[in-house]
Amino acid sequence: ILGGIPANDLIKDFGFKLADLEAYFPVSPYAVEKTGVEVHYLGYYVKWHPQEVYYYAVENSEFMPNDHRTEGSYSKYSSIDDKLDWLHYHTTSIKFGIGRATYDAAQEIRNGDITRDEGIALVKRFDGEFPKQYVEDCCQYMGITLHQYHDAIEKFRSPHLWKRESGHWKLKKPIWS
Repeated sequence: ILGGIPANDLIKDFGFKLADLEAYFPVSPYAVEKTGVEVHYLGYYVKWHPQEVYYYAVENSEFMPNDHRTEGSYSKYSSIDDKLDWLHYHTTSIKFGIGRATYDAAQEIRNGDITRDEGIALVKRFDGEFPKQYVEDCCQYMGITLHQYHDAIEKFRSPHLWKRESGHWKLKKPIWS
């Protein structure tokens, strides 16, 4: 499947040849094993501390953070290469009442980068923010309209966590209350 369309449909409907599409398919595990390619993550070698790894990347590579924060959080350097990442955090917010800012703040509180009170203030300000930047791209990729997206996602909103108040969804027991 490429861009939400099965490869056979691309070949049949648009006249592509399989060879035209091969560059977009994942590499087979056998081919990777045969060539001896190894995958190494930075976390294999240094303690995974997002803020410190960010500083390391800036100092030792050409890494550039966003010029704006990631919607739903306060970070400018996490998941900036992925148009679908926000979808995971938005659906988690709807279903479980915890969004991207909660995950980011919890990590930074554990690492001693911010206090619990600072984390709560960040969560209150940014958690649950609807991420608009890539929503159209994602809906197009999934072959649905924005209205269909909202209809589908609302089916998973946990009623024991959320209440409707003045036309807006509010957590029944937010961390700041």
